[in-house]
Amino acid sequence: MTAASTSPHPHRIVFLDRDNLIATVRPPAFAHSWEEHAHTRGSEQTVARLQGATIAITNKVPLRAAELAQLPDLQMIAVAATGTDILDLAACRERGIVVSNIRDYARATVPEHTLALMLALRRQLVAYRADVEAGLWQASDRFCLFGHPIRDLAGSRLGLLGYGALGKSVAQLGRAFGMQVIVHNRSPINEDGVKEVGFDELLASSDVLSLHLPLTDKTRNIIGAKELARMQPTSLLINTARGGLVDEAALAEALKNGVIAGAGFDVLSKEPPPPDNPLLNLRLPNFILTPHTAWASGEAMQKLADILIGNVEAFERGTPTNVVA
Repeated sequence: MTAASTSPHPHRIVFLDRDNLIATVRPPAFAHSWEEHAHTRGSEQTVARLQGATIAITNKVPLRAAELAQLPDLQMIAVAATGTDILDLAACRERGIVVSNIRDYARATVPEHTLALMLALRRQLVAYRADVEAGLWQASDRFCLFGHPIRDLAGSRLGLLGYGALGKSVAQLGRAFGMQVIVHNRSPINEDGVKEVGFDELLASSDVLSLHLPLTDKTRNIIGAKELARMQPTSLLINTARGGLVDEAALAEALKNGVIAGAGFDVLSKEPPPPDNPLLNLRLPNFILTPHTAWASGEAMQKLADILIGNVEAFERGTPTNVVA
């Protein structure tokens, strides 16, 4: 059933967490009312703000079955992101709520961030910056300062767990740096130059292992203590995909004990993270944590905003796009 046939009155659109998107959001090109909130906290506030709304826009505010049951007017949820784990998709389908997400907006920004983490770790940028700040270079009896082994990306093996649009873009950048790319993906890949390997081989033979999977019940903690032990002690683990793909306590122990050489993460299992997250206070030169910013270049956020409103307009026309449910 289309929005045009079920809404004789203008749509009421509510953006629950507008401050998560630093971009110009143009008004949809149809009659509507618009309400936006910088942030929305908790189920009660979510339900109160969405009363009477026909279209909800959310970046990270969850909408589960309990909230949806209290929102009889809701016809569409426009997710201002790619991931939809914040939603109860089964409940959306049961209630006839169309869910659209954002696709292909981060093909440059996330891969660039992924490569930046690899480069920083392989070239020991954090460790050497700390040495300079501590005065070690100034006191050196040589023109340069050694102390942390530097390794090139060129000639090393890049393993990709998942090979969607972002995984493919990371592969392209890796090849440009002279890396050999191997892939493990849940479905077969019909692409020249792509070497598919089993999961065990991916773990054992990757110099850099980069994760590009959605978070589902099947992928949660897909990298745990057992998987980390299969990796080489010289290898790196990069996660710019989803928090929860890695057992964070196991990773902290692996880094402390030299099971792997380092890790670069942009995501955690709970965001913002609680103070007791085992990775949050890990003060090691071989671990880099960024606050979920891989997606957030100005160019990418503007593209996201444009796709978001395009999704809303397509729904209103009765031809929804980027439909998840």
